[in-house]
Amino acid sequence: MGIHLPQAIEIGKYLVTQRLKGRKRFPLILMLEPLFRCNLACTGCGKIQHPPEILKQNLSPEECFQAVEECGAPVVSIPGGEPLLHPQIDEIVRGLIARKKFVYLCSNGLLLEKSLHKFEPSPYLTFTVHLDGMREKHDECVDRKGVFDTAIKAIQAAKAQGFRVAINTTVFDGTKPEEMQEFFDFVTSLGIDGMTISPGYNYEWAPDQDHFLKREQTKALFREILAPFKAGSKKWDFNNSPLFLDFLTGEKDYECTPWGSPSYSVLGWQKPCYLLNEGHYKTFQELLDKTDWSEYGQKSGNPKCSDCMVHCGYEPTAAIDAMQPANIGRSMKALWGG
Repeated sequence: MGIHLPQAIEIGKYLVTQRLKGRKRFPLILMLEPLFRCNLACTGCGKIQHPPEILKQNLSPEECFQAVEECGAPVVSIPGGEPLLHPQIDEIVRGLIARKKFVYLCSNGLLLEKSLHKFEPSPYLTFTVHLDGMREKHDECVDRKGVFDTAIKAIQAAKAQGFRVAINTTVFDGTKPEEMQEFFDFVTSLGIDGMTISPGYNYEWAPDQDHFLKREQTKALFREILAPFKAGSKKWDFNNSPLFLDFLTGEKDYECTPWGSPSYSVLGWQKPCYLLNEGHYKTFQELLDKTDWSEYGQKSGNPKCSDCMVHCGYEPTAAIDAMQPANIGRSMKALWGG
């Protein structure tokens, strides 16, 4: 399993603490977006469609630290936009590590190699490079040739300097299972520190609206993709929990816990989650208290939630389920590579 032992232990302690305190809603991963700007225009992304005056803005390091303290989640994912475009991203990362947060800095890889000198290897820092498949497939998804090769070169450079590097892959309609399996084999050969996979979400602002998966399509496709892994013939390292992978293949039926991965950006705390943009609150507590959570998730009947199976909504659900006595053994087996 891609999640390393110190992080797994801290997350386990955190979940137990929340349970002992009787909290029903609590964050597990903070999605910290210090900017929306990007140096790519991926066809499945809705984040860069903000107006120019918003795209020019950055969160200051102090604003980032305040959000982290206010939220209290043990893991901080830094998506965007492209975080490496932020002029103070190294200061932000250092501050989060000093606070003992497990940081996943998400990047498309274009600026990663030339930015490595700004950072130091740490068990608290993982670079997560977005790759949606092998060369032709990925360059098509990001609408620019050469991005795959640049990203692979950056991954190799980061690994050579002792950094933890993971892969983040979004799966869309039309993905061929055998090609995705080939891709998993390839990135595994690079010595990466885990892979995160998730079906794409139907962003309303995304330029390409034709390749998002419906729920039953998602289950059927992931059953095919993960069949060798489930059978034990492939030893792929996933950052996803095994229970979330069961959810993707239809073996588990979960409800979304959107508060498990709250999103904070230059606009504030996004309601209700990282994927839906229905307004913002000034504080995290306002997000928890003022959001009518019954309006979201598959059982709510909200059409925007009906096909969503994305990791930011369902991985926290799976993490909570992993703490059930019946599931602890399996989770520990996956952690030790069994």
